Amino acid sequence: MTIQQESPEYVRISLAAAMTLGLVNGAFFRGATLYCVNLLLTYSNGCVGRCAYCGLSRSRKLEKIWTDYSFIRVDWPTVSLNEVLERMDSCPYVERVCVSMVTNRRAPEDCLTIVRRLRKKTDSISGLITPTIIDRSWLEELKRAGADKVGIAIDAATPELFDKLRGKGVGGPHRWEKYWNTVEEAVDVFGRYNVGVHLIVGLGETEEEMVRCIQTAYDIGALTHLFSFFPEEGSIMEEHTQPPIGQYRRIQLARYLINKGLTSADNMRFDNFGRLIDFGLEKDVLDEVIESGLPFMTSGCASKKRDNACNRPFSDYTPYHALIGEMRNYPFVPTKDDIKLIRRQLQDYSNIPVKVWVDGLECLFGYAEHI
Repeated sequence: MTIQQESPEYVRISLAAAMTLGLVNGAFFRGATLYCVNLLLTYSNGCVGRCAYCGLSRSRKLEKIWTDYSFIRVDWPTVSLNEVLERMDSCPYVERVCVSMVTNRRAPEDCLTIVRRLRKKTDSISGLITPTIIDRSWLEELKRAGADKVGIAIDAATPELFDKLRGKGVGGPHRWEKYWNTVEEAVDVFGRYNVGVHLIVGLGETEEEMVRCIQTAYDIGALTHLFSFFPEEGSIMEEHTQPPIGQYRRIQLARYLINKGLTSADNMRFDNFGRLIDFGLEKDVLDEVIESGLPFMTSGCASKKRDNACNRPFSDYTPYHALIGEMRNYPFVPTKDDIKLIRRQLQDYSNIPVKVWVDGLECLFGYAEHI
């Protein structure tokens, strides 16, 4: 008889977390250290979402069962929650745990069960939640269960892209208005800046659209956590390219400045292609921020010890990309040599956006060399 390894008794755990807890052998490039254990709810019938870019999407065309699908391009082995809890006791690096839901009718109750069990080990617990299947009363219950922060993966920066990539455009259940309403409710329940909005750079938005989305979240009372698009094999967007490194660096810097209250989207200037050309800040202040390297580190939930405990080493790029200077999110403070490279990348406008079609999805952008 085959035992179903499903939540809440079992969870999938990120490869980085599995390495950190000693479940998988391995070492991180340049000695990176993971501080947040990322857990993912798991079910034999998977997630009903059909998001065009997601490794867990029901629309993904692979000859695998759902529980073998990669997510953000890495493996997520299935382990018992009991083993995770036991190994946390002997791991000095764990400063936060994140419980990620999927769009499954069982997920709300199972998420609460797992958070309650984790609360016996730590008081730093994030819930990466699915607004489509929860309401405000559930948010209040999540807080009572022991979560102190909430993440909401809106991902797309505009309502048009959200609908085409996550909603009606792909036959998916998610709706832009529901997600943003949940952000506002979560801020009410958990407090200002205890809510994180996940955004993916490179789904088809301009730099200006992404910056204004970041500002919207900040004005509501939510911080933003950035990811760089990286195509998943078998997904609808598997042929879509990553955003140019210059674009990603400028958005990283803009996000940091907005989230620190140093400037705003209205103070920034953009060119005719919607690219950032002025951050609306005095040069000496801007130089000091860039030199710190902090804007280019992974953006995620904080712990008691650091602003970015959820540092996800190499989740949206490979070690090879890191080796050639394309480390999208630094899981540690960039070195002086890293900063020199970052400064050059910030000034890279060699790619200009062009509209393309991907499986009938209009308004996605490709990039052409500017000659």
